[in-house]
Amino acid sequence: MKGFLAALMMLTRIPLWRVVTLDKRYFSDVLVYWPLVGYLTGLATALTLWGASVIMPPFPACVLAVAVRLLLTGAIHEDGFADFWDGFGGGRTKERILTIMKDSHIGSYGTIGLVVYFMLYVSLLFSLDMPEAFPLIICVDVFSKFCTSVMINTLPYAREEEEAKTKVVYRRNRLWVFGVVALFVFASFVFVGDWRYLWALLLPVLFSVFLRGYMKRKIGGYTGDCCGACFLMTEVVCYLGVVVVYCW
Repeated sequence: MKGFLAALMMLTRIPLWRVVTLDKRYFSDVLVYWPLVGYLTGLATALTLWGASVIMPPFPACVLAVAVRLLLTGAIHEDGFADFWDGFGGGRTKERILTIMKDSHIGSYGTIGLVVYFMLYVSLLFSLDMPEAFPLIICVDVFSKFCTSVMINTLPYAREEEEAKTKVVYRRNRLWVFGVVALFVFASFVFVGDWRYLWALLLPVLFSVFLRGYMKRKIGGYTGDCCGACFLMTEVVCYLGVVVVYCW
C-alpha cells in the first residue's frame, strides 16, 4: 500500500505529502505500481473528454482532456520527454547525452519533440469514436505504463545514484511480480467492446523492445528523464495501433 502511495506522490500532483510521510525506500519500488496509477490518470483523461464532448466539439474536448492530465501529473512525463530529445538529439557520446539531459533548459530538439507529440496525441484522440474512446484511453494509459515499467526494470541506471535528480534509483523487481501486475493491466480491457483492439498492443511491445536496446546502446541504461519519455512515446505508439485497428 505504501508503495502505491509513493507512486501516486511521484507521478501525480495529488498532495498526499500533506497527510502521509514515506521512507525513501518506498519510492525505489514504485515501478510495479505505475500501471495502477495509470487507472487514475487514464480515468481522469477519459472523464474529462467524455464530459467536455457533451458541451463542446470533439477537438477542443480532446485538448481539454490532455490539459487535465497535464495538471494531474504536473507534466512530469513531458519534462522528461523534452530532456530526452534534447539529450539524444544533441549528444553523440554517453557523457554528452547525460550532460544535456541534466540541463533544465529546453532546446530545439525538446521543443520540436513536444510539438510533434502533442499534435499526434490530440489528433489520435480526436480520430476515435467518443463512446469507444472512454475505455480505450484508460487501457492505453495503463498498458503503456506497464510496458515502460517492465522495460526500465530490465535496465541499469545510467548515472551514479548521487547524480539522480530525484535522488531515487528504482530497485529491480522480480519478473513474476510484473506477472501479477499484468493481471490488473489486462483487467482494464474488460470494458473494451471490440477485442480486435488487442492487436494494437503489439506495436507498443515491439517499440519497447527497440527503445530498450537503443538506450542500452547509447547510454548503457536509463535515467529519470528516460522514464517519462519512454512512457509518452510508448503511449503514442499504442494509440497509433488503436487508430489503425479502428480505421480497418
